[in-house]
Amino acid sequence: MGKDTAVLKKKKLFVLDMDGTFYLGSNIIDGSLRFIGKLREYKKDFLFYTNNSSRDSEFYLKKLGGMGLDLEGVRVVTSGDITVDYLQKHFRKKQVYLVGTEFLERNFRRAGIELAQHRADVVVMGFDTTLTYEKISKACKFIREGAVFLATNPDLNCPIEHGFIPDCGSMCRMITASTGVEPKYLGKPYKETIEGIKNITGCDNDDMVFIGDRLYTDIAIGAQNGITSILVLTGEATLKDLEESPVQPDFVFDSLAHIIEYL
Repeated sequence: MGKDTAVLKKKKLFVLDMDGTFYLGSNIIDGSLRFIGKLREYKKDFLFYTNNSSRDSEFYLKKLGGMGLDLEGVRVVTSGDITVDYLQKHFRKKQVYLVGTEFLERNFRRAGIELAQHRADVVVMGFDTTLTYEKISKACKFIREGAVFLATNPDLNCPIEHGFIPDCGSMCRMITASTGVEPKYLGKPYKETIEGIKNITGCDNDDMVFIGDRLYTDIAIGAQNGITSILVLTGEATLKDLEESPVQPDFVFDSLAHIIEYL
């Protein structure tokens, strides 16, 4: 485990990944509900954050509730929410071409972002499980014409019950291969996520713990921002990956359930 686990008792906010950490697909990971129960018992704050932008926070709250989680006080933030916030701050009243699901589109429209089809100042790539060749072609066209290229998250794969499916980062590579343009990624591990969580919770970096299953997002956001991180081995990363990774967590546990005794 490496460092002194006593530091976990002092933390105020636990930022939990969902896919591969709290559940896999439609199956909750054993001990996840017990972990949340202990956080509540010990008066620890928590927030769910996912880089998965294929759904919105409303969807995830319903999903968590369906898995037996008491939703009182539960907050869910997605990389789509962080992207909306970024657009409102830096590209207000600009036309946006969105490559995303109907959930992400709904999120953008509710926030008043103008979605375009025929010209665009900004192209946003999400984790689009409804991706088509036409969408990719349009995105490439607008980027070649000078549109800014943004992406909700850098994840290459999304864990599911029986393996992995391509995520936003993999889709972006197709556009980059065609246009030569790399996107600006949002979501974990980037500072925009930290800023968004601070705005929501009022917590500082020293107050937080990030928990997740991916080294290059969940753990990297901690390493890059001086925030304690915990890797759980219920999703993407394996112990072999950990041995080969330049990014290292502060702690490693088999699952959320194994963290409980150190709270």
